[in-house]
Amino acid sequence: MREYVIGVDIGGTKIATGLVSNEGKLKQKVVMPTLSTRGLKVSLEQVYKSIAGLIKVSKVDRKKIKGIGVCAPGPLDPMKGVVHNPPNLFGWHEVPLAALLRKRFSKPTKLENDANAAGMAEVIWGAAKGYKHVVYVTVSTGIGTAVIINGKIFHGKNGMAGEGGHVTIDYNAKNARCNCGNNGCIEALASGPYTVKRLVAQIKKHPGTKTNIMDMVDGELDKITMITIAEAAAEGDSFALETIAEEGKLLGIWLGSMVNVLDPEVIVIGGGVSLIGNVLFKEIRKSMYAHTINIFAKNTPVLPAKLKRDVGIFGAASVLIKR
Repeated sequence: MREYVIGVDIGGTKIATGLVSNEGKLKQKVVMPTLSTRGLKVSLEQVYKSIAGLIKVSKVDRKKIKGIGVCAPGPLDPMKGVVHNPPNLFGWHEVPLAALLRKRFSKPTKLENDANAAGMAEVIWGAAKGYKHVVYVTVSTGIGTAVIINGKIFHGKNGMAGEGGHVTIDYNAKNARCNCGNNGCIEALASGPYTVKRLVAQIKKHPGTKTNIMDMVDGELDKITMITIAEAAAEGDSFALETIAEEGKLLGIWLGSMVNVLDPEVIVIGGGVSLIGNVLFKEIRKSMYAHTINIFAKNTPVLPAKLKRDVGIFGAASVLIKR
């Protein structure tokens, strides 16, 4: 008998809920606005509606649904199933989300940090399948990580382990103030927005240098995105290529330290920035190998994530999938 898990991906703007089979097939999904600015009562009701709506439209026998996996932005406690106080979910303060959903739908329910969940999904169905010791990285608006040891997410004492994006690699970087309050975190230096900011600064510094990027955005610098940079790099634009090289260098320096500490079998990189492709991964590998003492580092593959679409749903479901 085919069994399913409901995966609920809660974000600041939308809730994506899907029915995932043990084989990793997405049977049905429902997407709803979070309405987070209206407070806890409204946004929590949206979560309830998304799950109830999914069950209704999927027409799957409830007996075949083995549980509900939820991923949400931190800080949260995956062991207690409590969301502490995420900045983009207004009014969510010490919310016992797993218990609330368990009571509402009478199904086993687990809560997990969104990056941890995505990393576990890559282990079960994606690029890290077959590996036990994994570092997963998502690089987009921020940088999130998951540390997986012996096939299990490493949570640490308080469930807060794996916040690799807030590892400082340049404490003197006064122009790289992270949202966590520190200077020079890898998130502040190599996330998508900061990479765009660095490119814009270079264009302003060298106004006479020709670049396709200005044509691509009709001369409006505030329209530059990581997609713009990737497309310009594919055309050989020097500004874009230099920016990507610097991005890869920074990520590589940081990942070299991660290899020193964790000695993983594989590193998997997802998120929007990873879609730049091999030109970025080449720079990451070169820099990482140069910034680690681990003599086996060159045998550690650095791979792009496989689960790009609906990774949040798969990640949420992964915490309850039997392997």
